[in-house]
Amino acid sequence: MSLRCIVPAKWKHNIYKLYSTQPPQIISTNIYINKLVKSGQLYIARNMFDEMPKRTVVSWNTMISGYSKWWKFNEALALLSSMHRSDGVKFNESTFSTALSLCGRLQSLSLGKQLHCVVIKSGCESFELVGSSLLYSYANCFEIEEAKRVFHELHDKNELLWNLMIVGYVECGLMREALDTFMKMPKRDVVAWTTLISGYVKSEEGCEKALELFWWMRGSSEVMPNEFTLDSVIRACSRLGDLCEGRLVHGILIKYGFEFDQLIGGALIEFYSDCEAIADAKRIYDGETNPCLSASNSLIRGLLSMGKIEDAELVFNRLVETNLVSYNLMIKGYAACSRVEDSKQLFEEISERTIVSTNTMISVYSRSGEIDKALKLFEETQGKRNSVTWNSMMSGYIQNEQYKEALMLYLNMCRLQIACTRSTFSVLFHACSCLRSLQQGQLLHAHLIKTPFQSNVYVGTSLVDMYSKCGSIIDAHKSFSSISSLNVAAWTAIINGYAHHGLGSQAISLFEHMLEKGVVPNGATFVGILSACAHAGLVNEGMKLFRLMENCYGVVPTIEHYACMVDLLGRAGLLQEAEEFIKKMPVEADEVIWGALLHSCWYWMDMEVGERVAEKLFSMNPKTISVYVILSNVYAILGKWGEKLEVRQKLRDMEMKKKPGCSWIELDNRLFVFSIEDRSHPCCNMIYATLQHLTTNLNSFHFTSF
Repeated sequence: MSLRCIVPAKWKHNIYKLYSTQPPQIISTNIYINKLVKSGQLYIARNMFDEMPKRTVVSWNTMISGYSKWWKFNEALALLSSMHRSDGVKFNESTFSTALSLCGRLQSLSLGKQLHCVVIKSGCESFELVGSSLLYSYANCFEIEEAKRVFHELHDKNELLWNLMIVGYVECGLMREALDTFMKMPKRDVVAWTTLISGYVKSEEGCEKALELFWWMRGSSEVMPNEFTLDSVIRACSRLGDLCEGRLVHGILIKYGFEFDQLIGGALIEFYSDCEAIADAKRIYDGETNPCLSASNSLIRGLLSMGKIEDAELVFNRLVETNLVSYNLMIKGYAACSRVEDSKQLFEEISERTIVSTNTMISVYSRSGEIDKALKLFEETQGKRNSVTWNSMMSGYIQNEQYKEALMLYLNMCRLQIACTRSTFSVLFHACSCLRSLQQGQLLHAHLIKTPFQSNVYVGTSLVDMYSKCGSIIDAHKSFSSISSLNVAAWTAIINGYAHHGLGSQAISLFEHMLEKGVVPNGATFVGILSACAHAGLVNEGMKLFRLMENCYGVVPTIEHYACMVDLLGRAGLLQEAEEFIKKMPVEADEVIWGALLHSCWYWMDMEVGERVAEKLFSMNPKTISVYVILSNVYAILGKWGEKLEVRQKLRDMEMKKKPGCSWIELDNRLFVFSIEDRSHPCCNMIYATLQHLTTNLNSFHFTSF
């Protein structure tokens, strides 16, 4: 932040007064040093400064501000120290404001406090520039209480402090305090409005408040919005996915003449892309004479999210200038469209690979099943890795069902004291849920408690899912309750958890509670609640929810929802109704739907419907093992041994075998898997002997009781 720009007129007046009291030779030298500093010739300027027989405060200030302007902070501080020790030259308003701004930029709180003491001794605290620089320095060091003290002592005499105090609160994420200060302002300018609006846009869930403030700003007629205000408002609409509101803002910015502003153009392209109005995004992009690279990348991102890989490729190939963002977008885009070779080729074309592009390629290799190549890239990043690199490799292991390797990588990450992110915990809880390892999940949860992510909604949702799938619905509910800001994904995870445990009534209660909280369900939520109804036999409730899904919430049923309904009717024994339901479906039923009905026929021993369903499944895939097995079991229970033998013979003729079922047990953080007549465990003899002993004792007990 350049504090000189706050009151340029007063600054120039002070400079003029200083120059007018200096000898002509010193004045001309100072002017020449100032020209050299402005052009970046600091070495020559410093030589001239060092050769001056006599220096004034202007000479010192010119060099110090010059070093600061060109990011030579250490040199600026060294010169400031020399100035403080020199005889006959005292700090003035300009010196203090430059020095305090420097402390703020360096976030050096101790030096800022030392300078504050010197300011108080000099009596310059009430000067506008000095007071503003003091507040800026404390706010930039996140020492908000000291910034508040400066504000309360000086704001009556210094109007500049109001905006700076709001900036300080926004930077520290204290939006309520920023709003309170804003409301007390004697006069609000466009900077105050824009600072507050942009602060809400950047906060976790403040976009709606940002839009509310914008419409209040428009209605108050205090000031007109500028391009920065409108940029923030468009980005708020983008984050909310509010196409209607964004179009209104677009109309307003046209009225103010900002339509062709490059900053606004980029924000509009991003907004329309995020709202999947890609034709509007492309129209704005094509209307720009020289679209910036950021706007081009936004359009590429939007096209890729819509699956328009060829259009994105066209925009990318036409770019005169590219950056790593452009390359990474296209590498991911090619991979998502299964054009892995194009991803690899583009990766090879990058002139200078950074950790960002390498992270992207690790994900690409992992997604395509080339985990060895992903690991090789990961090994090459040693010394350059960041948390994203580690997370990408762990995700890669999990995508390739190498869950233990992912957990081992996390242990290495902990040993090296690499900072974890919310993504770290999300992917690892997913690994634990895939392993069905409750003990590993609990250990990881203990690590999570020590981090700031304990109440994060994304991590919390993964934690709920892990506990649900590992059989601890009580811990799942506790984890759900600890999430600070619940969204639809979190509600869906806990509803799915109760559905998984057959607790349909509790799942419906949660669903109703979610609606009371104003959370709008999505397609995944309805899959969970319909599944809960199916497992609990709540036919009427399930049918009602299925009708409400599209009529009230605009969720168009997909094949997953239809499968839940067939399962619901089938489990309740309404097999003919389920068959009729399938026939009336607007989409073609797949093997999953017919398979769900066949399982219900097996449960209810209904061969009339079962044989028709089996024939349908055979027509879709004649080598579906599960169909033969179910038919064989049904025939056996009904005593139709000839039909059973015929089905078994077909299986043998096709040389097909059903994969054996298995059980597992977790002991000392290790998972042991067993199948029928399994002798792979090193202690199998002892296990079978113990089992035989237990069986003998159990039989003996029954015989004695009889």
